[in-house]
Amino acid sequence: MRRTDRELTGISELRAILDQCDAMRIAGQDAEGFFIFPVNFGYTVEGDKLTLYFHSATEGRKARAFAQGCEIAFEMDCGHKLRTADTACGHSFTYRSVMGTGQVVPLASPEEKRTGLMAVMAHATGRNDWDFPDASLQKTAVYRLCVRTWSAKANLGG
Repeated sequence: MRRTDRELTGISELRAILDQCDAMRIAGQDAEGFFIFPVNFGYTVEGDKLTLYFHSATEGRKARAFAQGCEIAFEMDCGHKLRTADTACGHSFTYRSVMGTGQVVPLASPEEKRTGLMAVMAHATGRNDWDFPDASLQKTAVYRLCVRTWSAKANLGG
Protein backbone atom coordinates (compact mmCIF):
# COMPACT_ATOMS: atom_id res chain seq x y z
CA MET A 1 0.00 0.00 0.00
CA ARG A 2 1.56 3.25 -1.14
CA ARG A 3 -0.23 5.52 1.35
CA THR A 4 0.52 3.72 4.59
CA ASP A 5 -0.72 6.80 6.46
CA ARG A 6 -4.23 5.81 5.29
CA GLU A 7 -3.95 2.13 6.20
CA LEU A 8 -6.36 0.77 8.83
CA THR A 9 -5.22 -2.30 10.74
CA GLY A 10 -7.46 -2.63 13.78
CA ILE A 11 -9.97 -5.47 13.41
CA SER A 12 -12.73 -3.28 14.84
CA GLU A 13 -12.02 -0.64 12.14
CA LEU A 14 -12.09 -3.32 9.44
CA ARG A 15 -15.37 -4.76 10.72
CA ALA A 16 -16.91 -1.28 10.82
CA ILE A 17 -16.14 -0.84 7.12
CA LEU A 18 -17.53 -4.29 6.28
CA ASP A 19 -20.71 -3.43 8.19
CA GLN A 20 -21.17 -0.12 6.39
CA CYS A 21 -20.58 -1.41 2.83
CA ASP A 22 -23.63 -2.74 1.03
CA ALA A 23 -21.99 -4.16 -2.09
CA MET A 24 -18.72 -5.84 -3.00
CA ARG A 25 -17.11 -5.89 -6.42
CA ILE A 26 -15.45 -9.11 -7.54
CA ALA A 27 -12.90 -9.18 -10.37
CA GLY A 28 -11.38 -12.23 -12.00
CA GLN A 29 -10.28 -13.75 -15.24
CA ASP A 30 -11.57 -16.74 -17.16
CA ALA A 31 -11.18 -18.12 -20.69
CA GLU A 32 -13.28 -15.20 -22.03
CA GLY A 33 -11.06 -12.56 -20.40
CA PHE A 34 -11.44 -10.27 -17.41
CA PHE A 35 -14.71 -9.70 -15.57
CA ILE A 36 -15.94 -7.57 -12.71
CA PHE A 37 -19.36 -7.42 -11.10
CA PRO A 38 -21.05 -6.21 -7.92
CA VAL A 39 -22.70 -8.57 -5.43
CA ASN A 40 -24.44 -8.32 -2.08
CA PHE A 41 -22.39 -10.08 0.55
CA GLY A 42 -22.19 -11.39 4.06
CA TYR A 43 -19.16 -12.23 6.13
CA THR A 44 -17.63 -13.85 9.17
CA VAL A 45 -14.42 -12.85 10.92
CA GLU A 46 -12.58 -15.31 13.15
CA GLY A 47 -9.45 -13.72 14.58
CA ASP A 48 -8.01 -11.96 11.53
CA LYS A 49 -9.45 -14.50 9.07
CA LEU A 50 -12.17 -13.04 6.83
CA THR A 51 -14.66 -15.23 4.97
CA LEU A 52 -17.11 -13.62 2.55
CA TYR A 53 -20.33 -15.13 1.18
CA PHE A 54 -22.42 -14.19 -1.85
CA HIS A 55 -24.96 -15.78 -4.18
CA SER A 56 -25.66 -15.81 -7.88
CA ALA A 57 -27.44 -17.70 -10.63
CA THR A 58 -26.52 -21.35 -11.13
CA GLU A 59 -25.72 -20.80 -14.82
CA GLY A 60 -23.69 -18.32 -16.82
CA ARG A 61 -20.19 -16.95 -16.95
CA LYS A 62 -19.77 -16.44 -13.19
CA ALA A 63 -21.00 -19.93 -12.42
CA ARG A 64 -18.58 -21.43 -14.98
CA ALA A 65 -15.64 -19.43 -13.64
CA PHE A 66 -16.41 -20.21 -10.01
CA ALA A 67 -16.90 -23.92 -10.68
CA GLN A 68 -13.19 -23.93 -11.56
CA GLY A 69 -12.17 -22.42 -8.22
CA CYS A 70 -11.50 -19.02 -9.74
CA GLU A 71 -8.90 -16.76 -8.09
CA ILE A 72 -10.34 -13.27 -7.64
CA ALA A 73 -9.75 -9.81 -6.29
CA PHE A 74 -12.44 -7.97 -4.38
CA GLU A 75 -13.14 -4.41 -3.29
CA MET A 76 -15.81 -2.60 -1.29
CA ASP A 77 -16.04 1.01 -0.22
CA CYS A 78 -18.27 3.39 1.72
CA GLY A 79 -18.40 6.81 3.35
CA HIS A 80 -18.17 8.79 0.11
CA LYS A 81 -18.21 12.55 0.39
CA LEU A 82 -16.75 15.19 -1.90
CA ARG A 83 -14.37 17.58 -0.18
CA THR A 84 -14.20 20.79 -2.16
CA ALA A 85 -11.40 23.32 -2.46
CA ASP A 86 -10.63 26.55 -4.28
CA THR A 87 -8.71 24.68 -7.00
CA ALA A 88 -9.59 21.60 -9.02
CA CYS A 89 -6.49 19.77 -7.78
CA GLY A 90 -7.41 20.55 -4.18
CA HIS A 91 -10.65 18.57 -4.35
CA SER A 92 -10.67 15.14 -2.76
CA PHE A 93 -13.06 12.40 -1.74
CA THR A 94 -13.66 10.94 1.68
CA TYR A 95 -13.95 7.13 1.72
CA ARG A 96 -13.17 3.93 3.57
CA SER A 97 -12.40 0.71 1.68
CA VAL A 98 -11.49 -2.93 2.04
CA MET A 99 -9.78 -4.88 -0.73
CA GLY A 100 -8.12 -8.24 -1.08
CA THR A 101 -7.68 -11.52 -2.90
CA GLY A 102 -8.93 -15.05 -2.47
CA GLN A 103 -10.46 -18.14 -3.99
CA VAL A 104 -14.14 -18.70 -4.64
CA VAL A 105 -15.53 -22.03 -3.46
CA PRO A 106 -19.00 -23.14 -4.57
CA LEU A 107 -21.11 -24.40 -1.65
CA ALA A 108 -22.88 -27.67 -2.37
CA SER A 109 -24.83 -28.91 0.64
CA PRO A 110 -28.07 -27.28 1.79
CA GLU A 111 -26.48 -26.64 5.20
CA GLU A 112 -23.51 -24.80 3.67
CA LYS A 113 -25.80 -22.79 1.42
CA ARG A 114 -28.01 -21.83 4.37
CA THR A 115 -24.95 -20.67 6.31
CA GLY A 116 -23.81 -18.51 3.41
CA LEU A 117 -27.23 -17.06 2.68
CA MET A 118 -27.82 -16.36 6.37
CA ALA A 119 -24.58 -14.35 6.45
CA VAL A 120 -25.73 -12.36 3.39
CA MET A 121 -29.17 -11.69 4.87
CA ALA A 122 -27.81 -10.85 8.33
CA HIS A 123 -25.47 -8.29 6.77
CA ALA A 124 -28.26 -6.78 4.65
CA THR A 125 -31.04 -6.77 7.26
CA GLY A 126 -29.50 -7.25 10.70
CA ARG A 127 -31.64 -10.36 11.16
CA ASN A 128 -30.39 -13.95 11.31
CA ASP A 129 -33.68 -15.84 11.55
CA TRP A 130 -34.48 -16.37 7.87
CA ASP A 131 -35.85 -19.57 6.37
CA PHE A 132 -34.45 -20.90 3.09
CA PRO A 133 -36.66 -23.59 1.53
CA ASP A 134 -34.90 -26.52 -0.14
CA ALA A 135 -36.50 -25.64 -3.49
CA SER A 136 -34.93 -22.17 -3.36
CA LEU A 137 -31.54 -23.57 -2.36
CA GLN A 138 -31.55 -25.89 -5.37
CA LYS A 139 -32.02 -22.91 -7.71
CA THR A 140 -29.40 -20.69 -6.10
CA ALA A 141 -25.63 -20.82 -6.33
CA VAL A 142 -23.98 -19.80 -3.05
CA TYR A 143 -20.26 -19.13 -2.77
CA ARG A 144 -17.70 -18.80 -0.02
CA LEU A 145 -14.81 -16.47 -0.75
CA CYS A 146 -11.81 -17.76 1.16
CA VAL A 147 -9.88 -14.53 1.64
CA ARG A 148 -6.12 -14.92 1.37
CA THR A 149 -5.10 -11.26 1.71
CA TRP A 150 -7.04 -8.19 2.76
CA SER A 151 -6.34 -4.64 3.76
CA ALA A 152 -8.27 -1.50 4.48
CA LYS A 153 -7.65 2.20 4.09
CA ALA A 154 -9.44 5.46 4.61
CA ASN A 155 -9.26 9.06 3.50
CA LEU A 156 -11.16 10.90 6.21
CA GLY A 157 -9.23 14.18 6.15
CA GLY A 158 -10.89 17.44 6.98
